[in-house]
Amino acid sequence: MKNVDLIIIGGGSAGLAAAVSAYDSGVKDILVLERTGELGGILNQCIHNGFGLHHFKEELTGPEYAYRYILEVEKRNIKCLVNTQVLSVNKDKEVEVLNSELGNEVFKAKAIVFAAGCNERTRGQISIPGDRPKGVYTAGLAQKYMNIDGYLVGKEVYILGSGDIGLIMARRMTLEGAHVIGVSELMPYSNGLNRNIVQCLNDYNIPLKFSNTVTKIIGKDKLEAIELSDVDEKFRPIPGTQKIVQCDTLLLSIGLYPSNELLKDAGAEYSRLSKGSKVDQNLETTIPGIFACGNVLHVHDLVDFVSEEGEIAGKNAAESILFERKPLKKVIEVAPGNNVGYVLPNVINVREGNESVNFSFRVRKPIPKGKILFKSNDVVIKSMVKNFLIPSEMIKITLKDLDFENIENLTVEVEEL
Repeated sequence: MKNVDLIIIGGGSAGLAAAVSAYDSGVKDILVLERTGELGGILNQCIHNGFGLHHFKEELTGPEYAYRYILEVEKRNIKCLVNTQVLSVNKDKEVEVLNSELGNEVFKAKAIVFAAGCNERTRGQISIPGDRPKGVYTAGLAQKYMNIDGYLVGKEVYILGSGDIGLIMARRMTLEGAHVIGVSELMPYSNGLNRNIVQCLNDYNIPLKFSNTVTKIIGKDKLEAIELSDVDEKFRPIPGTQKIVQCDTLLLSIGLYPSNELLKDAGAEYSRLSKGSKVDQNLETTIPGIFACGNVLHVHDLVDFVSEEGEIAGKNAAESILFERKPLKKVIEVAPGNNVGYVLPNVINVREGNESVNFSFRVRKPIPKGKILFKSNDVVIKSMVKNFLIPSEMIKITLKDLDFENIENLTVEVEEL
């Protein structure tokens, strides 16, 4: 068993940001574990621009954004192991890995930052009827085939789901000569960013149908067609609305979910709402010394926010190693209220009376104008008005200098105006 101060699981935008932040906070003995053959994560296949506007104040492609952080990691001589699969993690912060050169190894850390990203939902998870012909892909897999491997997956393409990867692939495949017939979205509103609706669909006259889904896949060996149906308010197909669309490719952009199985196996408490681990305001899970950030914690819409979380997790992980914790005074439960799907942090561990806390949450439905309310025992302690609240865009709010010692609980809700 080898000892290391800080282990970071995942070499994408969150993990690299955490490594740099931890190093700059005073911890130099850091090991980054990345399962693929190179650092950068999903950014390496995202060759479109639009990244970095918040964090770097300029527009970058995915690989350019990743390279900025890779250079910072190299500058600090932070050790990274690629082609390394993490097999298990336990509460004692022992990490078992399988590396292509070193074989099986076990590392024991003083702290761990989980930054392992997220997974795409597949056809099997939404149970579309039909055979299993060639031509059905998740949007992210099709993106890898095209941008990394140089392989165009199809010519007549239909997209199910209006997630951002699917929208971006609609434009990408159009530019490569494919015909994108249309996009269907189960919900009565889009699950992608508004800018992607405009730039990837509207600019190329690609139709988007709401309250519509694929109810059958047609084809034995190769995809020949799909059946589309409108759905009611309970998402049930409406009889008589079926329509057959001829196509050779179906891309699924039906959502992402945190890849946090290792954290669950280690015993970290799980949030049914965010689909990630429960964390406090320092992004520390219910296992002391183990932190989570980025898409392994909750799915983000902007990589800039992923990096921001990585920096926070890295800094707090470093401080947990270097400094003795102050006594815990109280624990405040944080819960989503009316019109809010989930909110992070799940708890606030109060060790000092006044501090700043970063909140992240999503609304359940589009709200043209809403009042965001922070309540304790049904008493409003903070409120603000915000326009154009939509589920696809995460809301981030920092509350500063609140006297948490006098707050019993906290609920975040949105009132429609």
